Amino acid sequence: MHILVTGHLGYIGPVAVRILKQAGHRVTGLDIGYFRDCVADGTGLVPPDREIVRDMRDVGPRDLEGVDAVVHLAALSNDPMGELDPALTHSINTQATLRMAALAREAGVVRLVFASSCSIYGAAEDQTEPLTEEAPFNPVSAYAVSKVATEQGLRDLATDGFSPVFLRNATAFGVSGRLRFDLVLNNLAAWAHTTGSIKVLSDGTPWRPLVHIEDIAAAILAAAEAPASSVHAQAFNIGRADANHQVRDIAEAVGRCFAGARVDITGETAGDPRSYRVDFSKALTRLPGFTPGWTLERGCAELHDWLKAGRLDERDFQSRTFIRLKQLRHLMEIGKMDGALRLRQTAEAGI
Repeated sequence: MHILVTGHLGYIGPVAVRILKQAGHRVTGLDIGYFRDCVADGTGLVPPDREIVRDMRDVGPRDLEGVDAVVHLAALSNDPMGELDPALTHSINTQATLRMAALAREAGVVRLVFASSCSIYGAAEDQTEPLTEEAPFNPVSAYAVSKVATEQGLRDLATDGFSPVFLRNATAFGVSGRLRFDLVLNNLAAWAHTTGSIKVLSDGTPWRPLVHIEDIAAAILAAAEAPASSVHAQAFNIGRADANHQVRDIAEAVGRCFAGARVDITGETAGDPRSYRVDFSKALTRLPGFTPGWTLERGCAELHDWLKAGRLDERDFQSRTFIRLKQLRHLMEIGKMDGALRLRQTAEAGI
């Protein structure tokens, strides 16, 4: 298949491109390039077969010619970035996605794999059982609201010849060619390595489902290749059966991996009301070929080995290289990007 991956220069994108190419697919990447230079040393990057430099808001019919499937990763990717301007989050994450999807359907694309998020479940009050894909939504951020709206819009676009599928990914972790340290497990591992202190600002009881980026990429591959009858207009929670962890358990797992690191549960409130456990059995039993392999402990070991190898190259893990919001602000401060998050003097043609 010819697969278009939007957001291939982000955190998940490099891993998805590698796994799709290893499976024998032709891959075109489409990305505006906010994070092109945010490269983590020693990770290696497999380039797509072709690259298109394009803002998602400017995608045109030519970008979708000859494409069999779209893997849509491009978005303002986490809650602090989304809160920069909720109207921009809606414009990029929802409106631009639905416009692109309509163009894809017109161009004959048969599959659209949408990277949604378990954050749409938000603050799950009085939860007695893990949440299935039928659970009510309770989004608590502009980012999560945009995912809910986009899923609904894509479902409305579904036809017999165009099958969107929604991968509701748990909170991602793991080493990538464009590594992020603004995600809970990666962040705690970096603190353990650099300071020997693992500080949890809450009381540690909130639940967070986790998933390694290679398992997300494996789910993407499975969803792209699956028969339409298995995935048409369906949502799948993406993670392992043992993927639900309380924050304090995540911190303690990091502490066991980084010898001498101390876990400090402060009991402060960090302004994040999310707490939810998720049921992953649908993807594990009904998404053909999906078998996640990364445990929390294995992910900690991977981060430990990368950090201990000196891969930060004397760069602060809280720098713009690894924190997405800081990179966006940097681009604005130096005049390369305007307040609407449009890069100035960006090439519009495919490379």
